[in-house]
Amino acid sequence: MSPTLPQRLRRRWFSLLCMAALVVGLPVSCAVLEHKERQLVFRIEPGTAVWYRGLPSTVQEFELKPKSFKAGQNIHAWWWPAQRADAPAILYLHGVRWNLTGQLFRIEQLHALGYSVLAIDYRGFGQSHGDLPSESSVYEDARIAWERLKVLQPDASKRLIYGHSLGGAVAIDLAAELGRQAASAKAPTAARGLIVESTFTTLADAAAAVTKTSLPVRWVMSQKFDSIDKIREIGMPLLVVHGLKDDYVPPRLSKELFQAALEPKKLLLVPGGTHNNSMSLAGKDYGQAINALLRAKPGHNLAGPAANAIPTS
Repeated sequence: MSPTLPQRLRRRWFSLLCMAALVVGLPVSCAVLEHKERQLVFRIEPGTAVWYRGLPSTVQEFELKPKSFKAGQNIHAWWWPAQRADAPAILYLHGVRWNLTGQLFRIEQLHALGYSVLAIDYRGFGQSHGDLPSESSVYEDARIAWERLKVLQPDASKRLIYGHSLGGAVAIDLAAELGRQAASAKAPTAARGLIVESTFTTLADAAAAVTKTSLPVRWVMSQKFDSIDKIREIGMPLLVVHGLKDDYVPPRLSKELFQAALEPKKLLLVPGGTHNNSMSLAGKDYGQAINALLRAKPGHNLAGPAANAIPTS
């Protein structure tokens, strides 16, 4: 599908932003450019997603307000417990643009697979109040949500982290922090596994691919989301999922991320999958991949010797 006019304009704006950053060196101008960059990166849509049809009755809504937050700030969260009381729990970290109301269709699929799900909106999204998000603020929000997940699911062997698109970078940052903590303490990692879908190596790599620019994007972007330099530190089994028809983030970036990761790991490539429908299209293969993640042992080859793509038949 060819890009729409708004999409082409956003891409043009990003190229112009990069060009301006190369020629403007004044600190005040850099601050303005950083703010514009964050607007372009997160592209927050206000209000409710048009496809949202209401929250299931068993979903619990609450606010997280740690003492470190400024007055008026909060993280809005959904907790959807599975029918089985001891079910594994997933921390769901979304990507850009859409708040939780735009994520429910994917959260429903995870819940239908038998998992409890804790999902949050970063500050600035939906009912989570705060300033325009930044790389550091979404990382902080994920860590706060993780502390709540540990209360909701005390068993570390039944905790999973899931991130979609840019949320994959947030999930990798959180997992890498948990991995470093475990390595330092010479203790097991506090999560059982990490799932990233439709994500990338670095935000600069994704931006360069989307905008098709030859400008040195990496040099001028303040929001790095540098996943490929963190992926070896996660210390837990990894599942990387990507649709082969993703027009936003090239599948090759997930392949590169997967290659950089340590075992145990699995790459699930979904023929026909777009940026948003790989979970539904993969069906039972997705569920089986998560089950394998939960069963994986350190050093075990999750993927096995065969190819990791779902058969096209």
